[in-house]
Parts: sequence; C-alpha cells; structure tokens
Amino acid sequence: MLQRLVQRLPPRVRAFLRRIPILVVLYRLLRRGRLTRDRYVFAALAVLAVVIGAATANDTRGLAPSGVLVLVVLGGGLLLRVRSLVALLAIVVAMVCFAAWHNGPAIGPGMIATLAVTAVLALTLARTRQQLGVQGLRGDSMLLDLRDRLRRQGEMPELPDGWSSQVVLLQAGGSSFGGDFVVSASDGDVLEVALVDVSGKGTDAGTRALMLSGAFGGLLGSIQPDRFLQACNVYLQRQRWDEGFVTAVHVVVDLRTGEYTVESAGHPPAVQFDASSGAWQVSPAKGVVLGVVPEVSTVPEHGRLRPGDALLLYTDGLVESPGLDLDAGIDRLLGEAERLVPHGFRKGARELVERMAAARDDDCALVLIWRT
Repeated sequence: MLQRLVQRLPPRVRAFLRRIPILVVLYRLLRRGRLTRDRYVFAALAVLAVVIGAATANDTRGLAPSGVLVLVVLGGGLLLRVRSLVALLAIVVAMVCFAAWHNGPAIGPGMIATLAVTAVLALTLARTRQQLGVQGLRGDSMLLDLRDRLRRQGEMPELPDGWSSQVVLLQAGGSSFGGDFVVSASDGDVLEVALVDVSGKGTDAGTRALMLSGAFGGLLGSIQPDRFLQACNVYLQRQRWDEGFVTAVHVVVDLRTGEYTVESAGHPPAVQFDASSGAWQVSPAKGVVLGVVPEVSTVPEHGRLRPGDALLLYTDGLVESPGLDLDAGIDRLLGEAERLVPHGFRKGARELVERMAAARDDDCALVLIWRT
C-alpha cells in the first residue's frame, strides 16, 4: 500500500524525497511489514521530526518551532512501542545534529537538555506500557476502571425500610487507591458486611486490595457466614505474599429481627450504639489476623440492634497514633461519634472520618449500619 502511494506521487516529488536519506531509510523500514497502527504513528511522528529539523536548519530569523521536537518525543513515549520509540529518537537526534550543524543558535544547550530529559521519560513510559501489554493510555484507563469497580463493590446494597447504612473511605495522601475496602451482600433478609484492612498503605496496599476485594466479595454470601474468615485465610495462605497479613471484621445482621453476629480477625473492635442509654459499647469479638497461621480462631459476639441503635465498624487508621495506646484512640473516636447522634448518622459519618484522619497519614474507612 505504501509503495502504491509513493508511485502515485509526481516524478519531481519522488526525486526530491530520494535526496533525503532519512526519508529513504524510513520508507524502507516501513516496507518491511504491514502497516500497523504503531507503524502509522511512527511514520507520522518521524516525518514531523524531519520537517521540524529541516525548518530549524534553514531558519535564519528564529521562527522555527524547534521546541515541537519535545512534543514529538513525548508523543512517541505515549503511543509507540519501545523499538519504534528508539528508532524515532534516533531520527530526532539526527535532525538535532543536522540543525545544529547548519544553524547552531537554533538548537541551544537548554533545548538539548530538555530533549534528553523528555527522551528518558518517554522510554520509561513506553517500557512500562509494554510490560503491561497495552498501548497508548490504556494502562491508565484500566487502573481507573479497577478503581471504579472497587468503589462500586464497596457500596452497600439497598436495605429494606427501617434500615440505613453509610460507608466512608478516605485514602492516605488523597490517593485513589488504598488498603481499606468493604464488601457486602444482602438477600433482603440477611445483610453481610466485611471491612478489610490490607497491610501497608499507598499503591502497594491498593494493588493487593484490588485483588482481594474481588476474591472476598465472591466468598461473601456464597459460603456459610461462620466459615467466611477461615476461607479468606486459606486464600491468603495460598498467595504466599511477603506482606500478606490482613485484618478484617465480618458482620451478619438479620434484617427481620435485628440480631447480629460480629467476628474479628485482628481488627479494631466494632462498636454498638445503644439508643436507650445513649452509650457506645465496645464489642468483645476478637481473633487472629488473616494470612499468618493456617487455622484462624475467633471469638464472635452476638447482639441485637433495636430501633435507634447503630453498629460502627472502622479501620485502625482512625484510632492508631504513634506513641498512643489503641484504647485512647478508640475513646477519642467514640467521643467524636457522640456528635453523630444529634445530627443523624448519615450527615456526620464523613465529618467524623475527616476529623479523625486529619492528623494521620493512613488509609481510613468507616461503616455505619443503623436501625431507624
């Protein structure tokens, strides 16, 4: 196809093109295989680099847009494979040398340094995309899609009349990914919720959280509730991660009677609000963290939510502070939670998380389930 296009050009134009060695090399390179999208993009950027280099070499008035070469290199890093990008960089270097030889002032040390830094960044981008097996900006799109899936999975199911819930996730440093996530399931009569905290923070913890949220979400509601944490532990044991431990709290609520069961695996204790007394009661449920030992033993707690009562689940990012006892952090959390009651649980949940997380650099999560 490329050869046919060249043959249709006027003879004078073909003769002129043959005088430019770089275009001849580019033409022979493209003839070696079929024109894929990568080859089209490479050809367009290479021709643009040649045109800019030729214009810069013949520019005597300082009007040539030599800075566009930076955009050419950056575009190659975003759109080309590593091999094609290396070829494009070779063409850019050749055109820079050509322009500097003919018109030295047009290509100064600043422009050369900018091109060098841009070339390193472009190679890094292209190598990362090639390792992922995606082209263009598809890698970023995949991460955004995974982030949105994680957020949707953390949304609580629709509850029947008389019940409400609220989920607040706040990642450290304003990141889109973190190590805290929520999975839930409901058949209309029973609600199951698991709040999970993956070891570590930031992107590393977020990557494991993305994987575990799908696995734990598939287990939730598919097996008997009393076997959920054990099944999660078996799954983690098979991963053999260096930092594979996870804390979790699992709650099963009977939406008809209000009776609930709380199981904890190394997680901060759940808290129940008793509307009749206006007090918050810390759950005695406890257990070993997941992913460390083959068998997980837990001590569950059974209770009941009456109208006006609430159940509060949270991660350690809300209560742990360096040099302070965990109980002190829980007391401070419950003190701040007192402000939820007059204004309503739904309105004050996010404010509570933001207030508690203001002085901490850690992922924070909170789940509220209450009976209206």
